[in-house]
Amino acid sequence: MRAAARGRPLTSSGLKPMFSLPIRIYWEDTDAGGVVYHARYVAYLERARSEWMRTLGYQQGGMRESLGLVFAVRAMELDFLKPARLDDALDVTVALAGCRRASAVFAQEVRRGDEVLLTARVRVAALEAASFRPCAIPEGLYAHLKSLETQDN
Repeated sequence: MRAAARGRPLTSSGLKPMFSLPIRIYWEDTDAGGVVYHARYVAYLERARSEWMRTLGYQQGGMRESLGLVFAVRAMELDFLKPARLDDALDVTVALAGCRRASAVFAQEVRRGDEVLLTARVRVAALEAASFRPCAIPEGLYAHLKSLETQDN
């Protein structure tokens, strides 16, 4: 895991990512032609968001236990621009485009060097862990996330 490069916006939306997760493409990620299977990108995006939250001090299991909170994907828009292939070294970026009381929107990309392979906008909803009903993000977490948003929603 590493922080995003300084001095250049890495997302095609012009947002500077807050986090970048390196991913290597293995045989298990690809189809018979050595191209990454489209559904694998969803896993990469999820992993990057989870690791970003971990760097902020909010682990998924810990939020469920201590805050009674889970986040679930509510909507996702993906634009597949170029294929990733076997053995590629990729970076999956995360930028918090906006945060509301009960949801957040992320702008994400999958990159191979300077090439953007995929762009994504992901809306997550805050849910009570016990009931899976929508709820407000607890004040401390909300304030922390709000301070990190990029005002792009």
